[in-house]
Amino acid sequence: MAETLEVLVDGGKATAGPPLGPALGPMGMNIMEIVKAINERTKSFEGMKVPVKLVIDTKAKSYTIEIGTPPTSALILKELGSEKGSGDAGKTRVGNLTLAQAVRIANMKADAMQGRDLRARVLEVVGTCVSMGVTVDGKSPKEATADIRAGKYDKVIAKG
Repeated sequence: MAETLEVLVDGGKATAGPPLGPALGPMGMNIMEIVKAINERTKSFEGMKVPVKLVIDTKAKSYTIEIGTPPTSALILKELGSEKGSGDAGKTRVGNLTLAQAVRIANMKADAMQGRDLRARVLEVVGTCVSMGVTVDGKSPKEATADIRAGKYDKVIAKG
């Protein structure tokens, strides 16, 4: 019988302590092996909380790890090196995201986003910037969205 365990861990820094250790201990699994595997797969999200889903087969002593991605807003803040978004998005700006950074975030979140192609996913990332008080290529996110739809950034998106 497979058991599912969903936890939120610090990227690349999961430990045998809570929440993993106490949940895995009674199942008789090799906790350190699982922690090491999770850290290996989440190290690119260092400094962020990452959703992790473990499916454990206690009889066969096997497991599979599914790594989620942090929220788009957390990825934007990491790219900017900022701690939080603007409290007043209409007036206060906290940073400027380049379109290349927006493309990188869209690629990281490809599995979790609704957009069918890269351009649609980049538009989702830019849309998140609106409520965070983040400019895109020095423009308001709404202007950047209009430019993306008009095809002005097709070369940058095509490289992504």
